[in-house]
Amino acid sequence: MWLINSSIGRKVVMSVTGVALILFLTFHCCMNIVALFSGEAYNMICELLGANWYAVVATLGLAALAVIHIVYAFILTAQNRRARGNERYEVTSKPEKVEWASQNMLVLGIIILLGLLLHLFNFWYNMMFAELVGMEGLTHGPADGFAWIQETFANPVFVVLYIIWIVAIWFHLSHGFWSAMHTLGWNGKIWFNRWRVIGLVYTTLLMLGFLIVVLAFAFKCAPSLCCCL
Repeated sequence: MWLINSSIGRKVVMSVTGVALILFLTFHCCMNIVALFSGEAYNMICELLGANWYAVVATLGLAALAVIHIVYAFILTAQNRRARGNERYEVTSKPEKVEWASQNMLVLGIIILLGLLLHLFNFWYNMMFAELVGMEGLTHGPADGFAWIQETFANPVFVVLYIIWIVAIWFHLSHGFWSAMHTLGWNGKIWFNRWRVIGLVYTTLLMLGFLIVVLAFAFKCAPSLCCCL
């Protein structure tokens, strides 16, 4: 099948799964912003998205998208390294018009993966997984997402790690967004430049949303954010 066996097919899979993950990040960011204004409202969302069958199915689907995206990223990276052969060992100057993010997508991907594992441990493990298995003895209830956010970002180490993670995601998306549009066929000269601008603005606003949440809870500004900024 060409989606698996060809380079173009793999890039299409990467692009489609990448766009789907960006849509999820958008939803996640909107959900997090709710926590800035109302812990009760945020917990209502957490309860709605708890260990219900539809939430579990959505989680499995999201996990599948993430795994496919990551696996294909490593496959394409290995394929590109083989194609370059010994040239990759030559000392050359940085190619013109090549973004830093484009040259370091694998490194960024590894940082993002490690950050994802940390995030899953801090939240998914203590919330959905804990509810599914009936885990007891936790500091907070599985549906008390607001309390878990407060506890996580009261730790300066976690705050720094999350900031690094968010910056890595921004670099990854700033290149990946327009690259996906290019792969999916929106690659005319006019729209290519437009997608670069759209992607940069969109991903910047998206990551700023996550960053504001981290900093607000780190400095104990939430949920009354408007009173402390």
